[in-house]
Amino acid sequence: MAVDPERQFKAINIAVLTVSDTRGPNDDTSGDILADRIKDAGHKLAGRALEKDDANRIVSRLNNWIDDTGIDAIVTTGGTGLTGRDVTPEALNRVKDKEIPGFGEIFRLISYRTIGTSTVQSRALAVVARGTYIFALPGSNGAVKDGWDGILAEQLDSRNRPCNFVELMPRLREV
Repeated sequence: MAVDPERQFKAINIAVLTVSDTRGPNDDTSGDILADRIKDAGHKLAGRALEKDDANRIVSRLNNWIDDTGIDAIVTTGGTGLTGRDVTPEALNRVKDKEIPGFGEIFRLISYRTIGTSTVQSRALAVVARGTYIFALPGSNGAVKDGWDGILAEQLDSRNRPCNFVELMPRLREV
């Protein structure tokens, strides 16, 4: 796994959705971290929003962004835990066409190195919905850093070898 200097970097358009009953625009630190990392990597922050832990509201926001041709990927933060209010995975299940099972497993492996067995409480996952990638990360700052730095920074870099998510984008809508 390495960046191939022969390949050209292709910036993509990424939206960030924070799911939280307790965070607002002024204290959305995990959303801020994601937005900064997206821009620092050379991608475009194509949208940013905050939604309460309500599956219908999350699904509505996701559907709007999925249907927006100016958004290639969505990264969510929050709502992936085990409590009754944590409904982000259920919302993703309502919009997904395909799950990307390895994402959650790799996330938990990376997170295990940071927080140990507490990582089993995370239901981080990734899906493809109508040609748009959606990556659901837990809401903690550490989890967002683990997910971006350990997986997404590489997989959303078109120069990453042997393969990456960006090179698949033109074929995601094929039947």
